[in-house]
Amino acid sequence: MIKQKYTRLSRDFFCRDVLEVAPELIGKVLVRKFENGETLRLVINETEAYRGEEDLGCHASKGRTSRTEVMYHKGGLVYVYLIYGMYWLLNFTTGRPNHPQAVLIRGSKEVSGPGRIGRKLKLDKSFYGEDVIISDRLWVEEPEDNNTLTTQISALPRIGIDYAGNYWSQKPWRFLESS
Repeated sequence: MIKQKYTRLSRDFFCRDVLEVAPELIGKVLVRKFENGETLRLVINETEAYRGEEDLGCHASKGRTSRTEVMYHKGGLVYVYLIYGMYWLLNFTTGRPNHPQAVLIRGSKEVSGPGRIGRKLKLDKSFYGEDVIISDRLWVEEPEDNNTLTTQISALPRIGIDYAGNYWSQKPWRFLESS
């Protein structure tokens, strides 16, 4: 059996516009190393982009707050937040400082739904602000044999942000691996 080789994504990958990063995360491998030494790898197959204070679907549309502070920093940091009092949702910051952007990880080939992803990864508030470039418990890798050029990606409207109005909720900023 040949063991798959992986390369951790660099800061440069995340320090680009969210509309470039979000679709390019499709096919990448989300890695979680637990305290007991176990490692879990999930292949990302669905993401969603949130782009700046002008995007009414983005948490940063309310401005810089203690909740959104990490979005105003460099790309490659973890932005987690709790919904329904039970699910920690995983996002990665993108772009450059003071231009708040983040990619929500909506699903993987192994786990469907952002709440289930958070549960499977055993996320909590302690991950807020974690740097995935140097973290020893959460990071993103690209398989050496990744064939992203042949992966078909659909761009669809985002989910669950009707409060942002039709213009923002209908932006095709949800990216999904097509079969």
